[in-house]
Amino acid sequence: MTPDQDDDLPMLEAEEGEIERMSLIEVERIAEALVFASAEPVSEAFLSERLPRGTDVGAVMRRLMEVYAPRGVNLIRTGERWAFRTAADLSFVIRKDENEAKKLSRAALEVLAIIAYHQPVTRAEIEEIRGVQTSKGTLDVLMEAGWVRFRGRRRTPGRPVTLGTTVEFLDHFGLEELRDLPGLEELKGAGLLSGRIPPGFAIPIPQNVDDLAEDEDPITQLDLEELGLLTPGGEADE
Repeated sequence: MTPDQDDDLPMLEAEEGEIERMSLIEVERIAEALVFASAEPVSEAFLSERLPRGTDVGAVMRRLMEVYAPRGVNLIRTGERWAFRTAADLSFVIRKDENEAKKLSRAALEVLAIIAYHQPVTRAEIEEIRGVQTSKGTLDVLMEAGWVRFRGRRRTPGRPVTLGTTVEFLDHFGLEELRDLPGLEELKGAGLLSGRIPPGFAIPIPQNVDDLAEDEDPITQLDLEELGLLTPGGEADE
């Protein structure tokens, strides 16, 4: 097939101003290389800036995902980003790093689960759900792991900080989006809930809430200083 016979092929504008046609296979190879070379999951916006103008980035990535599905390395979508990861069924053959992070405490797991399912949520709301106080150390562990972030400030008295999960959280647990978190029946089937479940007990359906809610204000530099994340003047607190 010649370029003139296929008007649907992606197009690339050359430096000289002339238009060159690039095959779909070549576009896929470029996208593949960009994701492979990145230490972090890459966004479709990042790929779009580096692929030929007019490329349907989503379609290209979905095609690559199908190609890699039966292989030892899979292309996965995490949130709005793409990354290569070891196939889930082969994780047992990968030697774990000797410096692997310690397992989370039960308190940290409870807090992480509450944030994941109830976000945006404040510390007071977490404590209300758990029925006990939440130590700063527990939140610090989740922050250091990169799984929890400050989202904004609630428009209520005291303007409490709201918490949410991160793209790294989705990536670590192999989730494409928050709605992929297990529901009540899945948790029961996995043996993570006992048979003595209170009547009317329900697990909230997680929402994809990257944008601030109507009752949230964005975090400002002054807020970061107040929270101890920045020293006065804007420098990060070591």
